[in-house]
Amino acid sequence: METYAKVTKIAWDWITASGPSILYALIILLVGRWLAKWVTYLIQRALERTGMDATLVHFLEKLIYYTLLIAVALAAADQVGIKTTSFLAILGAAGLAVGLALKDSLANFASGVMLILFHPFKVGDAVTAAGISGTVVRIDIFNSVIHTWDNQKVIIPNSMITSDVITNINANPTRRIDLVIGIGYEDDPIQAKALLLQLVQEDRRILADPAPTVALAEFGDSSVNLVLRPWVRTAEYWAVRFDLLEKIKRTFDEHQITIPYPQRDVHLHHHDREK
Repeated sequence: METYAKVTKIAWDWITASGPSILYALIILLVGRWLAKWVTYLIQRALERTGMDATLVHFLEKLIYYTLLIAVALAAADQVGIKTTSFLAILGAAGLAVGLALKDSLANFASGVMLILFHPFKVGDAVTAAGISGTVVRIDIFNSVIHTWDNQKVIIPNSMITSDVITNINANPTRRIDLVIGIGYEDDPIQAKALLLQLVQEDRRILADPAPTVALAEFGDSSVNLVLRPWVRTAEYWAVRFDLLEKIKRTFDEHQITIPYPQRDVHLHHHDREK
C-alpha cells in the first residue's frame, strides 16, 4: 500500500505540474489536425482546377496531409517536454531500417511518382511497357495495370516499367503503315506501283498529307520488293492495314501480278556405276 501511495502521489504531482502542457498539447493535436485537413482540401481543389492528373492529385493530397500531421505531432510532443531532436533521430534510424527492408517497394514508389509526374502514358493509352503490350487501365503508386490485347489483366511493378523501354503506341494522332510487297521478276514494277497508288488514293481513311510513299526498295532473292507507306489516323491503323493487304492480294491476282514465296528447286542427277 505504501508503494501504491507513492506511485499515486508521483503521478498526481506530474499531472498537476504538467496538466496545462498536456491540455495545450491536446489542443494543438485537435486544432492542428483540423487545420491539416483544411489546408489539404484547399490544395486539392487548387490542383484539380489546374487540370492535373487525378492520380497525382490524390498522391500529393496524402503526402501533404501526413506531412502536416507529423509537424503537428512534433509540436504537441515538444509542448509536453518530449525532446523532438531525439525523437527525430530515432525516427530517422527507423526510417533507414525500414527503407533497407523495403527497398524494392520504395523503388516501385519512386517509379510511380515518376510515371505520374512525367506522363510517359496515361490511362487509356495503348502501350508496350516492360515487354507487355496492351491498354493502360490504372496507374498506381506501386504498380500499373495493363489489359493485353487478348483481355488478360497484367499487374506490372512500376520499377520494371521505368527501367525498360516504354512505347506509347497512340501518343501521336497519326501513324505510318509500313508494308513490303514482293512481286515476281517477270512482272512490271511500274504497273504494280500504279496499282498500289490507286488503292491508296481510293481509301479515304488514308491521309493525303503526309503523302504516301510507293517505291521499289530492293531486289530480293526471289522477288522484287516494293514498299508502301501510307499515313493514317492512329485509331484506324489496324483496320486500314488489314484492308490494304486484302485489297492488294485481290488486285494483283486480277492483273496477273504474282506475289512470290520462297521456294527451292531440287535437281536429282543419276550416275551409272560401273559393275
